[in-house]
Amino acid sequence: MTAPAILWFRQDLRLADNPALEAARQRPVLPVFVLDDAAAGDLAYGGAARWWLHHSLEALGRDLGARGAPLLLLRGDAVALLADLAERIGAGEVHAGWLAEPWARAQEAALAARLSAGGSRLVLHTSTHLVHPDAIRAGSGRPYAVYAPFARKLLAMGEPPPPLAAPARLEGVSPPSPGLPLAALALLPRPPVPDWAAAFGSAWKPGEAGARERLMRFARSGLADYPLRRNDPSVEGSSGLSPHLRWGEVSPRQVWQASREGGAEEALPFLREILWREFSHHLLWHRPEMPHAALRAPFARFPFEPDRRLLRAWQRGRTGYPIVDAGMRQLWQIGWMHNRVRMIAASLLVKHLLQPWQDGFAWFMDTLVDADPANNGASWQWIAGSGTDAAPYFRVFNPVTQGEKFDRDGAYVRRWVPELAAMPARFIHRPWDAPADIRAGAGLAEGTYPRPVVEHAAGRARALAALRATARGVLPEEAGA
Repeated sequence: MTAPAILWFRQDLRLADNPALEAARQRPVLPVFVLDDAAAGDLAYGGAARWWLHHSLEALGRDLGARGAPLLLLRGDAVALLADLAERIGAGEVHAGWLAEPWARAQEAALAARLSAGGSRLVLHTSTHLVHPDAIRAGSGRPYAVYAPFARKLLAMGEPPPPLAAPARLEGVSPPSPGLPLAALALLPRPPVPDWAAAFGSAWKPGEAGARERLMRFARSGLADYPLRRNDPSVEGSSGLSPHLRWGEVSPRQVWQASREGGAEEALPFLREILWREFSHHLLWHRPEMPHAALRAPFARFPFEPDRRLLRAWQRGRTGYPIVDAGMRQLWQIGWMHNRVRMIAASLLVKHLLQPWQDGFAWFMDTLVDADPANNGASWQWIAGSGTDAAPYFRVFNPVTQGEKFDRDGAYVRRWVPELAAMPARFIHRPWDAPADIRAGAGLAEGTYPRPVVEHAAGRARALAALRATARGVLPEEAGA
């Protein structure tokens, strides 16, 4: 009799193009998901991510059940639970996708040792990436530290293999004891906490089917215009696939194939974003300190000035800079923020306000449905200038001119900062400059919307002084962006 296998779902919550599933289903299979917050520590899933996870597991459970192998849900120490489960059902193998997070790698090592001692083994697969980080190296043999050569190298490796089809049926294994109902994982907001995720469902459809729908829609109607529309936050110019990729409801290979089918040349600007995601995970694999510590040594001494009042104003979208406040309110309402606005908002926090980038990282980890330690960490360190690929580190985004450039008529600000909805376009990104009669005509009474928490020129000068002190060098005068 063939020994069964355990399929350990982690961040690959799909049936199609799932190498771990393809390997596990060669035997009778028991699909399992284990919520192990203790293992992840301060990188445990935040509130918005948990909302997504609940609905994604719900969809995955339906899909697996329909194919004859219901999903077993557990909570606690994943190593102990999986090792015990393997022993009780006589599993010869546990299949899973490897992860780049340091806590997950430690978990894998511990589980592999426990399984080996019991006569079974852990088999890891490349499930949510194009390549394993150890499979792509610079000519020196060292890991890549800069995105552009990394992307060139990966592109030179050729097209990824075609995606695997989802199985029509699975031979399931009955668990030795029932698992938990999904509600017992307590992933959703519960009274007395207000339902801060009430609007999420109008913006997102978690699950493999939702990922497939969004990918096909983007490949058909969004890919060709992506280079022109990607930086306009008022339109649906980006793919919106980031949370689906974060939870592995769609694989990078599926995205790659669908994008190439939409037009090989047209796809490249978008596929470079997939390569940036790959690069971020490459960095985290080789620099596991990335979510917490500066990757460039001099930036460990950056003279931040922590101020909870300033951090709170930024978190709540009350900085007085409309493009930033629109982004932060969009984030709070739907668990997502346009990528261009993420950069502007992050720059304001770190450069103008001199707040630690780690505070911004933590807020995004709690409020983004696509919260990912690799992408989040690499992007915050890029903005802060402390990343391995952060040149020019002295860039300080001007939140006014950035708003005027990328939200020209103010449509994005009008949607998310309703107190400015009636402000004329020429003043919507600088409402403090509007004459009193225009402010009155727009219904903007004194105190309705705050003045900037710091004036741009003063904030920029302070940021450059801090950067000079950090880098101990002379920075170019043309440092604005």
